[in-house]
Amino acid sequence: MHDAQIRVMVVDDHPMWRDAVARDLTEAGLEVVATAGDGAKAVRIAPATRATVAVVDLQLPDMSGVKVTQQLLAQSDPPRILILSASGEQQDVLDAVKAGATGYLVKSASKDELIDAVTRAHHGDAVFTPGLAGLVLGEYRRLAAAPAPVDDPDTPRLTGRETEVLRLVAKGLTYKQIASRLTLSHRTVQNHVQNTLNKLQLHNRVELVRYAIDQGLDE
Repeated sequence: MHDAQIRVMVVDDHPMWRDAVARDLTEAGLEVVATAGDGAKAVRIAPATRATVAVVDLQLPDMSGVKVTQQLLAQSDPPRILILSASGEQQDVLDAVKAGATGYLVKSASKDELIDAVTRAHHGDAVFTPGLAGLVLGEYRRLAAAPAPVDDPDTPRLTGRETEVLRLVAKGLTYKQIASRLTLSHRTVQNHVQNTLNKLQLHNRVELVRYAIDQGLDE
């Protein structure tokens, strides 16, 4: 049973693909509140749909999925963005992540993977097709401009356990996997993550992953 509050907008210029994605999500119990065949329509209707997740194709007729991502995230109550693309090219993935996409899934993904990705994106998890997560984490760390050193006196102090949890978050593990790895309860892991977010004045898991990569904690 999926969270009834997951509201999805599907943005893709291929009608058959768009309808198939919408149907799969609806059959899984998610609410598809809108579909759009181009970026301009998606940006225009998004505020009224109150979508919590936008599933966006990278190649749209009027603008790139990266630009759609930027424009949607500039709105007052933006959805999470899950890119669903035929491309698994490194630069496409990195451009989408830098624009603020919560996740990136290639179109060869199964129906179950799509449903899982939309659900996790709704909850703020960074979701990537297997094989792309390592690429994103490694490249984002390498490309991070002049990260603040970990021993910077202005850097908030994290406890040893918080740093340990943060390292595993940066490696792309789910809270459940982290709990199992560290022999902690799921709730304890959530508490550590929330404390870390508060200390670092970050808002969600995606920002937390970026911070950890900037600090080199995913190595």
